[in-house]
Amino acid sequence: MAGRSIRATFPGSLGGELAARLDMPLTGVRAYALFAHCFTCGKDILAARHIAAKLASLGVAVLRFDFTGLGSSAGEFQNTSFSSNVEDLLRAADHLRERYRAPQILIGHSLGGAAVLAAAHRIAEAKAVATIGAPSDVAHVLQNFEARLGDIERNGVANVTLAGRTFAITKEFVEDARGQALRNRIANLQKALLVMHAPRDQIVGIEHATAIFTAAKHPKSFVSLDSADHLLSDSRDAAYAAHVIAAWASRYIPQDEADAGADRDEAVVVAETGAGRFQNAIAAGRHLMLADEPTSVGGLDSGPNPYAYLAAALGACTSMTLRIYAERKRIHLGRLIVSVKHGKLPAEHCEDCGAVAEGRSGQIDRFERTIAVEGGVDAAMADKLIEIAGKCPVHRTLESGSAVVTKLAEEGRVG
Repeated sequence: MAGRSIRATFPGSLGGELAARLDMPLTGVRAYALFAHCFTCGKDILAARHIAAKLASLGVAVLRFDFTGLGSSAGEFQNTSFSSNVEDLLRAADHLRERYRAPQILIGHSLGGAAVLAAAHRIAEAKAVATIGAPSDVAHVLQNFEARLGDIERNGVANVTLAGRTFAITKEFVEDARGQALRNRIANLQKALLVMHAPRDQIVGIEHATAIFTAAKHPKSFVSLDSADHLLSDSRDAAYAAHVIAAWASRYIPQDEADAGADRDEAVVVAETGAGRFQNAIAAGRHLMLADEPTSVGGLDSGPNPYAYLAAALGACTSMTLRIYAERKRIHLGRLIVSVKHGKLPAEHCEDCGAVAEGRSGQIDRFERTIAVEGGVDAAMADKLIEIAGKCPVHRTLESGSAVVTKLAEEGRVG
């Protein structure tokens, strides 16, 4: 299951099967989160996918699902209401609780944010709630089809067009939305709250974030999403929101003991996140990182590229090797700073490459390493440090070459 988006289904509040995806981290799960999407959206909307992938890369498994009658979930949207959405959310929490662990983080986008605020008191295990562009009043959603409210009142139902799609909205839906007392739920949340909102949100105004934040008791936090739109349609805005949520929630979710004891000799696992063309999540034991390419070649520039990681490995190994040498020889050596540049050039033009370039043709990889020592060293010590740097294991690996054995994993397995 590591590094995969797992398909799942579970019974919804109105009897139909709800379609879901569980985005799993590459290694041990720090916590489980439940994501509720925006009104008439779905679990696979860009913001949901990016946020789930980013959180998974940071060790948080995220269950996202389609509410009844939306996306791939069964049932008729016409029969739903805000209250049934809340019940769907509770069924999703039950699914996690029964199959994995109950969600400790609840995340809601737009009306999904209102849903997690309304449901939070019924998910005892949840420690933290995050909302993105959420309304403080459920009836705010009615503004999306205000022109048809009269028809709905008279006829009991009317078709409305939202984001290019037609939905049947019933009088029961309208009355249910008007009857919600969301601010009372917010005032009695008794969980950590993060309110995220864009000041220029044209769908749900910033005043709703103010009302939610004011109604809530501490601990509570507010983060501005600056120029983001309501749907977080720019992947950079979605990635930023996910980073903030993960960093904020870590205060309320301690590191699992199982993760803390992860085997340092296990395979490094690299998996695509689904964000952008090249973004990959890297898990080395319980340490999680991102690799990417610059925007100039089509990446998101969300992490170092592979050669930068290779240069980092050489620089880190060099610093560690020199520190071990200094400690063994009881040499007082100031703080070490190692910089590494990587480039390619024709072998015949690499005048300082020594034996590595002899007899070679074509391009050769050249790493230029510069070692700085705070406080400085004399000439004799400088020569010795250069000599010891050459004994760094990664240095030796790069110079001697390595055997890379590649095989195809069995289906469903990684590593």
